[in-house]
Amino acid sequence: MATNNKEAREFQPAIISYVNDLPNICSLLGLACTILAIYFSIIGVYYAAMIGMVWAVAFDWADGLVARRMKERTGSDRIFGGQLDLVIDIVSYGVAPAILVLSYGEFAPIFLPITFIMLAASAIRLSYFSTFGLSDESKYTGLALDNNNIALVSIFLLEGILSYGIFTSVLYVSALGLAVLNVSQIKTPKFSGNSRNVYLLALYTLAITGIYGWKLL
Repeated sequence: MATNNKEAREFQPAIISYVNDLPNICSLLGLACTILAIYFSIIGVYYAAMIGMVWAVAFDWADGLVARRMKERTGSDRIFGGQLDLVIDIVSYGVAPAILVLSYGEFAPIFLPITFIMLAASAIRLSYFSTFGLSDESKYTGLALDNNNIALVSIFLLEGILSYGIFTSVLYVSALGLAVLNVSQIKTPKFSGNSRNVYLLALYTLAITGIYGWKLL
């Protein structure tokens, strides 16, 4: 038994070797977009933050599409990629939206409860999914976290139309509603599992990038 354990350790790949995996590269590019979104949220350049948030979703969906088409991936490749995905998701769809809401609220203490609720819901949602997986072959229990970014990026289009006070309330209520849906028992389809939806998201990402890029000019 001891000999078998020793041999297993000897054949254990280097940690950094998983960076060579194309789906993991997509995941890490999504994380880079999330970091930019967090940075721009903190400094108040919200339109740039929106671009980062939507591209984080695009790369997240792309890694799944690429992974499904790579037949040569090993079991450890798939397990590692799945774990990497979960860790990045809490940052992309939990931390980034929470910082956006907190920053737009000018870091007022009243926004601390909603940021906690958003992060707690994200952590609970991902832990539940990690434990039970899909409710069937194509549906989640609760709203998948990637929808949070898609929804918030769309809602933020109202920012230049509504007054600051009204839009702040809309953002607060929307964030709370998404958190509730994340941990609800509703069944939602796995949109990223369909290649057509991935291409639709690509078009949406380009459109959002164009809209917010124009607003930045």
